[in-house]
Amino acid sequence: MTSPRFDFSGRVALVTGVGRVGQIGNAVALAFGQAGAKIVACDLNAVGVAHRVREFAALGVDARPCAGDLTQPDIAALAVEIALRQFGRLDVVVNVAGGLTTYGPIEKLTAADFDREIAINLKTTVAVSQAAIEALSRTQGCIVNFASIAYFEPQAPMAVYSAAKAAVAGFTQSLALELRDRKVRVNAVAPGTVRTSDNVASAGEDAAYVELRDITDGVLSLASAEASMVTGHILPIAPAASGTV
Repeated sequence: MTSPRFDFSGRVALVTGVGRVGQIGNAVALAFGQAGAKIVACDLNAVGVAHRVREFAALGVDARPCAGDLTQPDIAALAVEIALRQFGRLDVVVNVAGGLTTYGPIEKLTAADFDREIAINLKTTVAVSQAAIEALSRTQGCIVNFASIAYFEPQAPMAVYSAAKAAVAGFTQSLALELRDRKVRVNAVAPGTVRTSDNVASAGEDAAYVELRDITDGVLSLASAEASMVTGHILPIAPAASGTV
């Protein structure tokens, strides 16, 4: 059941943010599974990620759940441990978990708003990447992070989100340099507004959307052998008249 373009047979991919149908993490995990990879599916929502794993199994995808707060190093380490214990290796980490939760003028930003935006977008990415480095070094694997088109095209009123995604992009490029000698590649995608159930509910059907297939193709391409010489790259995926995720 491998993809005609990508073949991840024998590989193991850890994907975060997989708890909900119709969202990016679910689509990315399923795309890797359909390309032959075994999956560790991670999410804060234990019920949601358990359902997703059962749905994957019904489609012939071998997946294991990991539920918990990935801002916490012990949960990030548990996700990697599940990959190693269940599948014996880890080849790809995709840090999808995150999103836009703080929208409005900076004068109304609270300390809790700031902490939440930084935590879900940056802290999860750092914690999971850090936990995975040793395992990825053994397989010469890769990390794909999620920045945003907001890194290239900041918009108001979403200053903290833009800052958080810019931090993800900077972390990606710096970590790529740090891990270069260990043969671990680190890249990121930077999507515009993606056609997810949440975005369609809030913005309607006629917005300028990036399709989920565009996102999964971008992520799998960066993780594939086709990109074996690519590291430290931030790949924008957005319509010509783009918005932000």
